Amino acid sequence: MHRATVVCIKWGTAFGPDYVNRLYSGVRRNFARPVRFLCMTEHPEGIHPDVEILPLPAEPFQPEMDRALAVANRQGAMRKVSLFRPGAIPDHAGPVLGFDLDVVITGDLEPIWALDPAKVAMRHDWVEKRKGRPTGHGSVFRFDPDRHGYLYEDMAANPYEEVARARGSEQRYTSHKAMERHAFIHIPPEWVVSFKHDCLGLPPANWLRPPRLPEDARVVCFHGRPKMPEAVKGYRGSLLRRSLPCAWLKEHWINRARADLGAGWA
Repeated sequence: MHRATVVCIKWGTAFGPDYVNRLYSGVRRNFARPVRFLCMTEHPEGIHPDVEILPLPAEPFQPEMDRALAVANRQGAMRKVSLFRPGAIPDHAGPVLGFDLDVVITGDLEPIWALDPAKVAMRHDWVEKRKGRPTGHGSVFRFDPDRHGYLYEDMAANPYEEVARARGSEQRYTSHKAMERHAFIHIPPEWVVSFKHDCLGLPPANWLRPPRLPEDARVVCFHGRPKMPEAVKGYRGSLLRRSLPCAWLKEHWINRARADLGAGWA
């Protein structure tokens, strides 16, 4: 059985090493095969020793990309493109499964891994779907560096134009670039869910009952607010997004990771 290559990127200090470690634990606990887990970062301190560190590169086109991002007011939003650089992940074979750090693994990842390897796979973005657009959501992405190197190469060749065309959105750039090559597939929506859209419910339900975990969810995305620590404790940031304390989130994100890695790492 071939091992799964899984990658995340951590730049800056918005997320601590515990996010990487808990993600690593969730991934390896929910694959039937061996896992090679990598993190691209300039801050490796505190990350579990079983996680392979990839240095965060200084891209030669970063100034032009930043200039375009400043116009779009989305500074830093395209940094993930470094993961797509051919050769960035040494000694890999086959597809790579990528995650943002604000996700929680709650179920079997094998079906996502097994999607057509010739395609870039992302879940349909919730807001874009309501607007009738096919844009993928960037929290979970499956790609093959050998097949999809254009995700890096096109940006490197024309960074300002590509960022402007994507309106500063990394997920719009990635999904639409693959669609242009007829190399894109949506991950089934029941496998990748949104905490705020799929777990909370609307008022007054979210005031009266704890968040629910959909039956077939394998990944829960915490895009926007609340983030995981807020949702574990209960969140009162707005009437729409108010949440009672979430026991299943604490179990999957904290308790099982600590049992797996030890309290010092999670």
